[in-house]
Amino acid sequence: MEHDRRGIVIKPPMEDVTAGRVFKPDRRFYYKEWLGACFVAFFFWLLAFGCLLLGAWIHTMDLTGSTWATFYAIVFDVLPILNFWFGISMVFWWLPAMIGIPLYIRNIEYSVISKAGTTMPEIYVKKGLLNITRKHVPFRTITNIASRAGPLDRILGIGTVEIQTAGYSGGAGGQTGPEEKLEGITFFEEVRDFILQELRRFRDPYVVGTEVVHPVDEPVPRMPDSLDDEILITLREIRDVLGRIDQKMDEERR
Repeated sequence: MEHDRRGIVIKPPMEDVTAGRVFKPDRRFYYKEWLGACFVAFFFWLLAFGCLLLGAWIHTMDLTGSTWATFYAIVFDVLPILNFWFGISMVFWWLPAMIGIPLYIRNIEYSVISKAGTTMPEIYVKKGLLNITRKHVPFRTITNIASRAGPLDRILGIGTVEIQTAGYSGGAGGQTGPEEKLEGITFFEEVRDFILQELRRFRDPYVVGTEVVHPVDEPVPRMPDSLDDEILITLREIRDVLGRIDQKMDEERR
């Protein structure tokens, strides 16, 4: 039982996430991407080798009096040439990919700012090697959040948190899938649960005892995947802020 309790300890601790501090993908994410690049290279080699076998078989069938020995002779004569040119191509795309993967992942940064933070609750993602992209996803735009861990992810002990927003999923541009992903983190389930908890606090305040919560009227009926609704809500918030400023100025004049 004590071993199980130790197994749920996550690094970095959730205090770093709740404070909005930056965290990065785990080193095991490098290994996953490296294995993926090796699998792609092996797949293309198998494809080229299959084309060689097919071509040798067709050529053998066209020859009169050909035998299986002719087929094997063609394969073993051409195979060294195939391997040579495949190795040359690997230098131009596979080797740069293997070098670029850790450089790219090293520049990835994530941050989750809770409602108790000093700024608006949001998810911050920085990605890119040459063209660096910094994206801020406010909590109020998130429509769905999920975690994903494939077979290789489970072996390595990492996973991904996928974030979908109203303006991206099924939008006018026809984009599908998550708008942003927090990839290669070991405590992905804890991050998912924390964001879900913050979303519930942000949208439905928790009430204890006999506390009275006055209903907040919406400017328009909330429609899923509606950008106009988000704009109207933002304008309503600006109007409320201006109203509070006017009220404060009136009190000072009195």
